[in-house]
Order: sequence, then structure tokens, then C-alpha cells
Amino acid sequence: MSRKKNFTPFANEADVLEIGDLMLENRLDRITISGDLDLTADKAGLEAARRLHAQLGAVVAALEARELPDRLPPPDVQQVDNPFV
Repeated sequence: MSRKKNFTPFANEADVLEIGDLMLENRLDRITISGDLDLTADKAGLEAARRLHAQLGAVVAALEARELPDRLPPPDVQQVDNPFV
């Protein structure tokens, strides 16, 4: 997992962008957003809001540039036996 200030949306399965305690995790077919972020009414809050706005804008632009299906199928999740049992 690579933690960067910016990443290219949908480019790989490794990059993670952190803004405060909010994480945007790159996937080839989705961006996973988790955590939380306080956008405070101060300069730090403004900077965080600008970073989030810029990154979400990049996600929208990447989606608009693609031929998209009506709905993406759910990920193929496989369960494996616990090797520590």
C-alpha cells in the first residue's frame, strides 16, 4: 500500500490517499473511502476541503472519461481457511 498526496483514480490496487483521518483507497474498478474528516472553519479545514474537493473532482473526471456499465457487478470475494487454526 502506497500512501501518496495524490493518486490517479482507478490506476492500480495499491495507492492510498490520506486527508486527515479519511482514506481514499485506489482500486481498478472503485475508490473506497473510509474514516472521517472534520472540515473545521479555519485555514486547516479549508486546506483539507480543497484537497478533498480536488481528489473527488479527479475521480469524477476519470469516471466521465470512461464507458461505464449501468451497474458494476459486486467484487468476487473468496473465503479461505484460516491457516492459524
